[in-house]
Amino acid sequence: MDVMWLRSSTLEVGVITYGARIVSVRTPDRDGRWDEVTLALPDLDAYRNASGYLGASVGRYANRIAGARFTLDGVEYRIPPNEGENALHGGPKGFDSYDWATDGPDGASVTLRHTSPDGDNGFPGTLETAVTYAVDGPALSITYTATTDAPTVLSLTNHAYWNLAGGGTAEDHEVQLHATRVLPVDDRSLPTGPPVPVEGTPLDFRSPARIGARIREGHPLLTAVRGYDHAYVIDGAPGELRPAARVVEPRTGRTIELQTDQPSVQFYTANMLGGTLVLRDGITARQSDAFCLEAQGLPDAPNHPDYPSAVLRPGERYVARTVFTFSTE
Repeated sequence: MDVMWLRSSTLEVGVITYGARIVSVRTPDRDGRWDEVTLALPDLDAYRNASGYLGASVGRYANRIAGARFTLDGVEYRIPPNEGENALHGGPKGFDSYDWATDGPDGASVTLRHTSPDGDNGFPGTLETAVTYAVDGPALSITYTATTDAPTVLSLTNHAYWNLAGGGTAEDHEVQLHATRVLPVDDRSLPTGPPVPVEGTPLDFRSPARIGARIREGHPLLTAVRGYDHAYVIDGAPGELRPAARVVEPRTGRTIELQTDQPSVQFYTANMLGGTLVLRDGITARQSDAFCLEAQGLPDAPNHPDYPSAVLRPGERYVARTVFTFSTE
C-alpha cells in the first residue's frame, strides 16, 4: 500500500488514503530505541476486510446513535444499523471505508478530502470534509473540517489504537484523564442519561492509574461493556484546545499527552478484539493489547437535547482539533 510519511527528528507517522487512516506511528523510548506505538495491519487488503476501524477517520457520526435514527428540525432520519439496532461510527460503509482524495504530503503535513452526498447512510446534506495530519517535533495534530449545504449532524474522530510499549498488553500503561464526569452506558454501549461523577468508581482516572488495576472490578459501568469504553467529559470549555489525557508506559518511559477542543474523549480498551485480528507483525490482537483515545462529540447527542449540540448548518464550519504529543520520562 502507498504510505505517505510525515517525519520529524522524534516522530514518524504513516498515513494512507483508504479511510484517511494512520497506519504507523514510530517514536523512541527513553533509551533512544524506536518502535511502533500504534496497532496496524499488514496490507491494504487487510484494512479493506477487517473490522475494528484501526487508525481510521470515522464518521459521519463517531460512536453510536441509538436506534439508528434521530430527528432534526422535526424530520426523522434513519441510518442503516450496523451494531444490532444501532448505528456505530456512521453506519455501514462509513468514512473509514472510502478512499479519500489528496495531493500527497506537503513536508510534514498532509490533507485528505472526502465528499459525502446528501442521503449518504441516511444523513442529510452534502458534506465536504477534510482532515489534516501534521507532525511538528514530538506532536501529531489531527484537524477535521467540514461544511454542509443542509442541516446535518456531525462528529468526526480518529480511531488509532495505542500501545506505547511497542507490543504485548497495555494493562501496565498508567492513564490520567482530565475529566470529573463520564457518560453512563448500558450493555449496548449507549448513554443512559447525563454525565455522572467518576469519584468513587473504577472509572476515576483523575489521578494516574494502571489500565489493568481496576478493569476487572464488578462495577456495572465496567461489566456493561466488558472494560473501559466510555465517553469522558473533558474539564474546561468545549471549543478550546485543552488537556484531556496523559498516558505513561513505565518500562519504555514513553508518554502520550492529548489535547482537544472536543467535548469528550472515548477511552476504549479494545474490548472487542478477540484474538482473530492478525497485525502487521503476525501477532493477534486481544482485549487490552491497546487503548484508544477518541476525541469527539458526545455519543448519541442527536437524541439527547441536553448534550452539547452536534448540529452543523449551512454557512457554519465544523472544526475538530486533536494534538497527541509524544515524549519520554
